[in-house]
Amino acid sequence: MSLTYSPISTDWPCQVKTPGSRDWERSAAKWLRELVPTRYASYPLLIRQPVLLARHAQIQLQQEIRVVRTALHSARAELPAMGMPESVIEHTIKLYAAELTQLNHIARGVRVITQALVESHSARQGH
Repeated sequence: MSLTYSPISTDWPCQVKTPGSRDWERSAAKWLRELVPTRYASYPLLIRQPVLLARHAQIQLQQEIRVVRTALHSARAELPAMGMPESVIEHTIKLYAAELTQLNHIARGVRVITQALVESHSARQGH
């Protein structure tokens, strides 16, 4: 498998081929399927329509980001009452902060993939 990159954006995932290259949409769909719960990744409609898969991945990531933010912002208030020692609380906060950074990075990748898929779909439809 050859390495690919895209001049579109630094947010472009390295696992996805450059738009216009052979099988780029297939590589995008494969990457997107890894981001959604397994049951969604197996729905034939989402498999056949990568734009819909990308939309669902965006929504999924928005919810995951919301969950991690809630966990991060409530950790100091809630974890002591659950008997967690300060060192565990600090590690938990660092974990949530790192996860939030990673999720935001992935979300930016999904946005640029979605945009490219929409443009490709529109071009095929003649819009």
